[in-house]
Amino acid sequence: MIFATAAVLTLSACAGGDRGLRDLRSSSGGPDEFTVLPVGPLALPDSLSTLPAPTPGGVNLTDPNPGGDAIVALGGRESAARAGGIPAADSALVARAGRYGTDPNIRATLAAEDQTFRNRRARAGFLGLGGRDRYFQAYAAQALDAYSELTRFRNLGVATPTAPPAP
Repeated sequence: MIFATAAVLTLSACAGGDRGLRDLRSSSGGPDEFTVLPVGPLALPDSLSTLPAPTPGGVNLTDPNPGGDAIVALGGRESAARAGGIPAADSALVARAGRYGTDPNIRATLAAEDQTFRNRRARAGFLGLGGRDRYFQAYAAQALDAYSELTRFRNLGVATPTAPPAP
């Protein structure tokens, strides 16, 4: 019994490290947008009564061009922002992707389905000790093997780009 306790304590001491996205137990409500978008310094105006009315999703005193700033922060060109939201070069792609309709609540739907899936997988691993990284284990059945797909498409005669050698 003492040996088993010592072994468990020794193994639990080795369980540290940064698991990042593979940790399925999120401690926050979502991504931290302040690490993605450049934000200007906050400043208190001379008079709070002279502030304009809020424009949710629009411009404000601190961010006069939020859409353009986001595009630049993600590596794009500010000129790529269009009034309609979709550049002309991408309109055929967007039309094809949405040919069966789109679900405006897709994020909530996927979050609920993913939570159900992970809960079902968590019940199967009830004997495991806490702190285990179960990301790859939970999604193993949904993972794609890039090289087998490449071979499958080539066998079907689909023109495929070159790929690095298999690891």
